[in-house]
Amino acid sequence: MKLSIVIPVYNEERTLIKILDAVRNVQLIRNIEKEILLIDDCSSDASVEIIHSYIQQHSDEDIKFYQHEVNQGKGAALHTGIYKAEGDLIIIQDADMEYDPEEYNHLLGPVLRGEADVVYGSRFKGNNPHRILFFWHTLGNKFLTFLSNAMTNLNLSDMETCYKLFRAEIVQPLRLVEKRFGFEPEITAKISRIPKIRIYEVGISYYGRTYEEGKKINWKDGFRAIYCIFKYNLWAKR
Repeated sequence: MKLSIVIPVYNEERTLIKILDAVRNVQLIRNIEKEILLIDDCSSDASVEIIHSYIQQHSDEDIKFYQHEVNQGKGAALHTGIYKAEGDLIIIQDADMEYDPEEYNHLLGPVLRGEADVVYGSRFKGNNPHRILFFWHTLGNKFLTFLSNAMTNLNLSDMETCYKLFRAEIVQPLRLVEKRFGFEPEITAKISRIPKIRIYEVGISYYGRTYEEGKKINWKDGFRAIYCIFKYNLWAKR
């Protein structure tokens, strides 16, 4: 069995080597193999040079690199990675250090036990470490999750989380549209309508960044997420 790790990259020169080392060094349960897919969304810093150098230095690893010629957004980078993935399972990993790859095994557990098709890593469950940062961001995330749940009839605690693990045969047939941060409510809406889908949540750690440290999402993305919740739930059904 192989896990495809999809990493969207946009101006992440400060953290790229650290996250790649962390992903490469994590030991997956049941000897699951790893495939790392890096998708650069037209970075303007040294991210591409760092990726090329890293791949050369670790030529024995299964690392694939794809590059967008123009900036399209995080969602577009995820589309590329998901559709190019060759693994049995696919997980999303941000290129920063907000999420810990050592917790992949927590998300893999329900799938490997035959209980789940999709697993979300919740920042709001469990006793894992969480960096204390923005009150309004937290409130916004919970509001978006509540609104999404009301439309999908799911009881997720963290719809906006980065850590989402899918069986490849579940996610790859989906026609994904949103090119920015609307990816989260879109994919949640679309998997919720798959007959007999089994969705689980596990608690994860969260080491959030400030805007000075490279955080990119803003209030405009929050309004887009609200639009996407209605678009891919209420309006899509009509």
